Amino acid sequence: MTDFAARRTTMVDTQVRPSDVTKFPIIDAMLSVPREEFVPGDKIEAAYIGENLDLGGRRVMLEPRTLAKMLDALDVQGDELALDLGCGLGYSSAVLARMAEAVVAVEEDEALLNDAQAALTRCGADNVILYQGALAEGAAKHGPYDVIMVEGAVEHLPAGLLDQLKEGGRMACLFAEGALGVVRIGYKIDGEVTWRFAFNAGAPVLPGFERHSAFKL
Repeated sequence: MTDFAARRTTMVDTQVRPSDVTKFPIIDAMLSVPREEFVPGDKIEAAYIGENLDLGGRRVMLEPRTLAKMLDALDVQGDELALDLGCGLGYSSAVLARMAEAVVAVEEDEALLNDAQAALTRCGADNVILYQGALAEGAAKHGPYDVIMVEGAVEHLPAGLLDQLKEGGRMACLFAEGALGVVRIGYKIDGEVTWRFAFNAGAPVLPGFERHSAFKL
């Protein structure tokens, strides 16, 4: 039988800590949440690899390093409400749930949403609200949010999502720029979002976040 607990420790020791992520809440969450519960059944042996895990349809579970560094830059607090856009099978939401007061996880694919619900229930993540809808529209009815995370790359960021961020809130986005994307953290101050470079990473562009081509005759 595979010792997934040992693999979890190895993941943290070889992928997370060496990436300068040392905050206790992140380390504790990634050591505690069984990543293998949130991957497709035929990919369970690849649950702890150091790369994005394909979920199909241009969707991935972000590699542990990318997720950990996003969380580190966001500095999530225990009394905050987080929005997880494109939660996939729910792993990122389960990790966030151990750090934030509550998480709203948005997914548009019904099959992914159902599997995410089952996995989150198995792991006791009862402070996660699953919401079905277009990823690019967010979940304004539950907001505004202290923290927003986008689980994939973006070329175009809808203004409506920025409106769902609280004053003083933070948003992590992986902007698709050439072969290697750029993760930036947006800080909302006086109603405007200012972006700061965090680190480089890569992922497919999420549905609804593609760049709109200009109309040509």
